[in-house]
Amino acid sequence: MTSKKHMPFAQCPHCKCACADDNGAHALLAALREDDLDAALSLGLLEAQPCPGCDADCNAGLIEARDARRFALAARDRYRARAARLARIKAERDAARRPAVAATLQSAPALPSAAASALARALAKAKERRK
Repeated sequence: MTSKKHMPFAQCPHCKCACADDNGAHALLAALREDDLDAALSLGLLEAQPCPGCDADCNAGLIEARDARRFALAARDRYRARAARLARIKAERDAARRPAVAATLQSAPALPSAAASALARALAKAKERRK
């Protein structure tokens, strides 16, 4: 794609219409003909209106290009919204799982009560021997 600046054309590059009130359609058609989508977008492809003097096939090409770009942009927005929604759901699930694991680890005693009391007695005997 080139980054040429397109000026409004007096004549349509497709049907050779010379309508003065072309709403910029001729410049858009020239940019699309050169496959310069960036220039077409900067010329207002998304808001393009057909030229009243051009034939139906010429206008259909412009409207088709406009609608295809709108559809692609809408699909990209839907994809981004879905990705954000899935990331949010994953974060919520991860957050819900973390406290449950931490709570079970903290509430469980390190040793059974019998083992803890045996350890306490052994520690007490060891302290008496060191004295």
